[in-house]
Amino acid sequence: MLLRAPIAMVLPSDAPLSSTEVLEILRQRWQASYDLQLIVRRGRLYLQVMWGYLEQQSFPMTAEAYTAKLEELTANLNGLGVAAQVRQWLCTTSDKPRLGKAMTLPLELPEGRASEFLI
Repeated sequence: MLLRAPIAMVLPSDAPLSSTEVLEILRQRWQASYDLQLIVRRGRLYLQVMWGYLEQQSFPMTAEAYTAKLEELTANLNGLGVAAQVRQWLCTTSDKPRLGKAMTLPLELPEGRASEFLI
């Protein structure tokens, strides 16, 4: 069996995230296209990997809607300057998505970026 290195391993750590890269990481790590969300809680911004996934019959989005959401999310993450942090976490976390419990990454925003995003 030939194992492929995750796409993130061949990109420079400061390269912008793409929706294709994130989708490939999700599928290589957990064999599913999990839903991702940015949430604000108590003045902090978090990235969550939810337990629902595109391949699930009950998933509420079409493939096109999922792709559009993922593209918007990666654009936001790149704009916030946290691409390397997200890439590292997705590739190395020992946690895995499971029913009823989202995986959560507290984002460390560069100086000045939090005030632009958090109101």
